[in-house]
Amino acid sequence: MHLFVARYLKTLKIIIMLLPDNIHPENTIYYNGAFVLQSLQEKHEQSLIELYQNVKLKRDMSFSVLILCLDWLYLIDLAIINERGEVKLCS
Repeated sequence: MHLFVARYLKTLKIIIMLLPDNIHPENTIYYNGAFVLQSLQEKHEQSLIELYQNVKLKRDMSFSVLILCLDWLYLIDLAIINERGEVKLCS
């Protein structure tokens, strides 16, 4: 029982960090990560600058937000950086 509660609280904490209630939803990493993911789905491998330019066409986000989105996508196993330094969509 205690292990379930600990896992639930850990998951709840992650969700609160991704979807905070004190800012607009369009400013969250969760929301902006969808635009990064959409760009990676259109072209599976992109350089970091190319990815930023493609995302910037759809959503005006800063480079630091893009990096945070990539960190999040990496943590949930949706994106990696390959040996050539390109951002790649995981299959």
